[in-house]
Amino acid sequence: MRITEILESYVHAALADAEQANDLPPAGAVEVVIERPKEAGNGDFSTNAALRLARVMRMSPLDIANKIANKIAETIGDKLELQSVTAAAPGFVNFTLSPEWLQSQLSEVRRLPDTYGNLTIGAGEKVMVEFVSVNPTGPLHVGHARGGVIGSSIANVIEAAGYDVTREYYINDGGNQMRVFNETLYARYMQAAGHDVPLPEGAYEGEYLTEYAEGFLKSEGDRFVSMDRDEATVGMAAIALKDTLAMIKEDIALLGIEYDVWFSEKSMLDNGKFQTTISYMDDLGQIIDRDGARWLKGPGEDDQDNVVIRSGDGGPTYFGTDIAYHHDKFIERGFSKVIDVWGADHHGHVDRLKAAMGGLDIDPERLTIILNQIVSFKEGDVARRFSKRKGVMVTLRELVAEVGADACRYTFLSRSAEAQMEFDIELAASRSMDNPVYYVQYAHARISSILRNAIEQKVDATDADLSLLTHDAELALIRQIIDLPEVIALSAERTEATQLPYYAYELARAFTTFYEHCRVLSENEEDLPISQARLQLVDATRIALARTLTLMGMSAPDKM
Repeated sequence: MRITEILESYVHAALADAEQANDLPPAGAVEVVIERPKEAGNGDFSTNAALRLARVMRMSPLDIANKIANKIAETIGDKLELQSVTAAAPGFVNFTLSPEWLQSQLSEVRRLPDTYGNLTIGAGEKVMVEFVSVNPTGPLHVGHARGGVIGSSIANVIEAAGYDVTREYYINDGGNQMRVFNETLYARYMQAAGHDVPLPEGAYEGEYLTEYAEGFLKSEGDRFVSMDRDEATVGMAAIALKDTLAMIKEDIALLGIEYDVWFSEKSMLDNGKFQTTISYMDDLGQIIDRDGARWLKGPGEDDQDNVVIRSGDGGPTYFGTDIAYHHDKFIERGFSKVIDVWGADHHGHVDRLKAAMGGLDIDPERLTIILNQIVSFKEGDVARRFSKRKGVMVTLRELVAEVGADACRYTFLSRSAEAQMEFDIELAASRSMDNPVYYVQYAHARISSILRNAIEQKVDATDADLSLLTHDAELALIRQIIDLPEVIALSAERTEATQLPYYAYELARAFTTFYEHCRVLSENEEDLPISQARLQLVDATRIALARTLTLMGMSAPDKM
């Protein structure tokens, strides 16, 4: 049980005892939130439950806080976690953890080196995280990289919280964009073969496609030149899809990202799932026919209708297939919650998709959509136009080659997805303590070095006396270590991973302070007991730091 859960139970018990003793009036249902105090000197944790209860109880919040604190203090001898509990104006209850309990937690951390911080709050609930899912029409760019880092890290952290997580990539291989891409590829291929074939309306004009068409001609020859246009386009499309998906998988692997499922949009059209979903909504009276197209009615009288099947060719719209895809997620495959990580350009799609879920009798709250915002670059104080493709885009490969995968992941996670970010290339690539990526990983490397030296010096810390860890820097480091389960719980609750880099940095900083004030290994025989205790503390720090780096998808280097 997390320490915040333990303290929460103490507050609930104190309220019940005070009510039974007529020291406090009945509180009814009350939410008790345990948090770190905002100001130093107010203990390790606090709750504002008394402030929340003041109106219901018609009492001074400070009086309520005193009653709660006194009830807990009456049995504090039985509460090994607590050194003291006090009330403070205007109505807080502050908790100070006992050094003995803090010391005892090191054994718990070291007992679970690969799973420390993992929780069971998810209780095996099925959750899908779908992220990146770009049209298979070219290389991934930095926007996709940011979405990939955010999505994969969220998947990691909610999995650590006890959810059954599936990581999925939605291949947009059946819509109008793919048709235009394939027709553009055919035109570029014919042009490369010396034929004057015009580009289709709305053609892809990126340099990548021209280069790919030229390479296509070299690898496949001119066998498609003499074919009927439609036959050639279909044949080329199958090869291009395979090639592009292979490139995307290679790109995404550079960031250490792996998927459990690659789901094809086209498969829903081929197996009838799309039409089944539309027919189901039609039976519910939600589909109307107008101007040769089929429309999903807006949920309210003033809400806009949206096309799900186009007029003319009768093909599905992106919105239409997305409804069917999410119907498959929730109804066919039984996910209780779905998290989509999209680019900022999809913001207009969020409300209408959630409304469509309501039309399918799926609670829209079960669908979480995260929009990751635009990334710009600078080098020091100078804005940088970072691209090798004539300024058209910054590819994921270019960025990883420039600063490394770990720097990409840490930097992208250091800002919330909803915030636009400025990526400092110079800082991310630097090997200095000013670079938080380097600072955190260097801390892990330094810890590994200490543990190697202990082995070389044959210092066995197995039976260490942890009660010797009383220095302020030692206890502060333990407090930071035991925060990891709280960080995981909060991240899972908020569906974000932004807490992780900040926790890693603060843990590295607490270790650095400890390292500066507390000598771990000593040549003096009389220092052996404290060296043994500190080695256990160092090892527990390694575990917590490595677990956090792993959750962020980063490496934990033993040497730097």
